Amino acid sequence: MLKLPDYSCVKSLASVEDSYEMCRQITAKYSKTFYLGTMLMPEEKRRAIWAIYVWCRRTDELVDGPRASFTTDETLDHWELELESIFAGHPIDDLDVALIDALSRFPLDIQPFRDMIAGQRMDLYRSRYETFEELNLYCYRVAGTVGLMTTPVMGVDDSLRTAPWDLYQKDTVDPTEQAIALGIANQLVNILRDVGEDARRGRIYLPLEDLALFKYTEADLMNQVVDERWRELMRFQIQRARKVYTSAESGIQSLSPDARFPVWAALMLYSGILNMIEQNDYDVFRKRAYVPAYKKLLYLPIARLRASVL
Repeated sequence: MLKLPDYSCVKSLASVEDSYEMCRQITAKYSKTFYLGTMLMPEEKRRAIWAIYVWCRRTDELVDGPRASFTTDETLDHWELELESIFAGHPIDDLDVALIDALSRFPLDIQPFRDMIAGQRMDLYRSRYETFEELNLYCYRVAGTVGLMTTPVMGVDDSLRTAPWDLYQKDTVDPTEQAIALGIANQLVNILRDVGEDARRGRIYLPLEDLALFKYTEADLMNQVVDERWRELMRFQIQRARKVYTSAESGIQSLSPDARFPVWAALMLYSGILNMIEQNDYDVFRKRAYVPAYKKLLYLPIARLRASVL
């Protein structure tokens, strides 16, 4: 049976403030678009989001980071034990301190964190997905879970909750499913943006049934063939991702008012990568799709307007 070592006598850990600052720096360095969205949030909320992001990134790096070749089921078992220690209020390292503080401020549930670890286990053994249904489960575990983690931080607008006998009560939406959809949509964008990088690691996340539909082969993908078959395949994938984004949008109105603008901004900024893939003529092998800084700034007034009226 795996047990965590006792770190308490080894070193003193960072203060809460220092731990949050570490999380802020990591978020700013590795996810500039996401970081911009968090800066639109109230301080307490954005700090909690940084702590969650860093835990998610560290989890992802177990199978995609520089030491991924050493990761085994036992590695993930140990990581899950560390997760349980965090939720019990016992930090293992400096970065845990911020997450534990966030847990004391917001009603986070451990299950989405466990589900994300289950998603990393899929990467240990799977490098292909036959159908979108199979891929969708993977996307839920590694990204839809982020929506479940962050919704308690964003908060739900209590003014929309009226008495059941009120004949004029507003038509409310539980944002849970939409939050999951937003995470899944973001993961679909990651998959489309990183097709070439994933292929170099021997992974194909595009459903094989979709490749067959457009008569595009695994060998074509590994050889980075960009032709009309590939463009039609990518148009199909982009349309699917945009449909998932659309399904996510209806949940934003149910969030706390101070969360709507940053969530709209994050959605628009990240989905903007799809526009850049189109602008690059779908060549994700040789041109990394990203939204330039000046275009990010152009999205913000639109996001503000949507947060106010939708």
